[in-house]
Amino acid sequence: MPEDQANSRPPIEDTSELVAYLETGSKPAKDWRIGTEHEKFPYRLDDLRPLPYEGEMGIRAVLNGFTKFGWEPVLENGNPIAMTKKGGGSISLEPAGQLELSGAPLNTIHETCGEVTGHLQQCRAIASKLGIGFLGLGFHPKWPNDEMPWMPKGRYKIMRDYMPKVGGHGLEMMKSSCTVQVNLDFDSEADMIKKFRVSLALQPIATALFANSPFKEGKPTGYLAYRSFVWTDVDADRQGMLPFVFEDGFGFERYVDYVLDVPMYFVYRDGEYIDASGQSFRDFLDGKLPALPGEKPTLKDWEDHMSTAFPEVRLKTFLEMRGTDGGPWARLCALPALWVGLLYDSQALDDSWELVKDWTAEERQKLREEVPKMALGTTFRNQTVKDIALDVLCIAHAGLQRRAKCDSVGLDETHFLRPLFQIAESGITPAEELLRAYERRWQGSVDPVFQEYAY
Repeated sequence: MPEDQANSRPPIEDTSELVAYLETGSKPAKDWRIGTEHEKFPYRLDDLRPLPYEGEMGIRAVLNGFTKFGWEPVLENGNPIAMTKKGGGSISLEPAGQLELSGAPLNTIHETCGEVTGHLQQCRAIASKLGIGFLGLGFHPKWPNDEMPWMPKGRYKIMRDYMPKVGGHGLEMMKSSCTVQVNLDFDSEADMIKKFRVSLALQPIATALFANSPFKEGKPTGYLAYRSFVWTDVDADRQGMLPFVFEDGFGFERYVDYVLDVPMYFVYRDGEYIDASGQSFRDFLDGKLPALPGEKPTLKDWEDHMSTAFPEVRLKTFLEMRGTDGGPWARLCALPALWVGLLYDSQALDDSWELVKDWTAEERQKLREEVPKMALGTTFRNQTVKDIALDVLCIAHAGLQRRAKCDSVGLDETHFLRPLFQIAESGITPAEELLRAYERRWQGSVDPVFQEYAY
């Protein structure tokens, strides 16, 4: 439903409707799907600078380029700010022009990897005509944050003004970071709870495997996953490892309570974003929102508000895995393979839970804090994250084998994990590969990354 139809829906009368909304996500295993999203930095080939919105080499021109592949523009105040295709997901803009593919819900990793491949082929075709490139890293390696452009999206103006009030790295997160994530289903509240707990506990392991953001402003940061570090200080009200997910009594209702206590950003009405930053959705339910006095929210408003919570795993009518850096083509296919292998096979899910069930909240938080710096070298109990990652990958591999989803030549989905096994077995993260190149063949410059690691 278009966003400008939000106020045509009936108002929410009771919080039970919010719980019921989450419950609508439950579906039988035969209907489970895989939705993969990834972001990338567009840049000019001549000077490596990010693209402004306007101009011959601008983001508007990039979006217009997708029309020849059957995509249709989504407009805001006359500006294309996204592209959609029936059955094909969407292409949208992050705050500084990072281009995001939000893939369609698909049946197998083979299909989602084919989708990513087709999208990147379209990107290359557009890029070759405009003199631009696309880079897959977790954090922008070269330009200062204040030299990154802003896209003409109303919600970003509100967030831009609010972020510095609540954290030290919110604007860096908005303008200089890129991620890859996968969205997965559950069949019941109990299944959601188990998957939520497993994926939250293991999110730092995924962060370590995908660590791919060691640079900022042309220099090493001291972190292997600087993007992940940035997320530790964006907004305490809406980020983190959600320890309450592991408490007795957790379920849809408890998550609704959490999101209700996340301060609002905006309300969307008649094509405009109304600034409600810092205000309470609970007040909105009572018709007492200062930004929109006397009006009550619709489910569309609730969907919008849920999208402004940013924990490491986010619940909507599906679960979003949010902990990993953007990267090259093979790892865009590896992330859904990892999580599908762990969560979509009942034995693998049980084995994963067995691995993490006695981890304490303090241990999970310590992993979250230390992994951005040390990645696979992070110590945990009497082992390293490398050791845990190998165990996790073996569980995922077995889960994908049991799924037995084969492509046209009979290959199952396990081969998509190969890049992750190579990383875990060597103990060398993508970020460490970048740092070695920087110190040796790049001779202290990050500029070659735009050639060697472009899509």
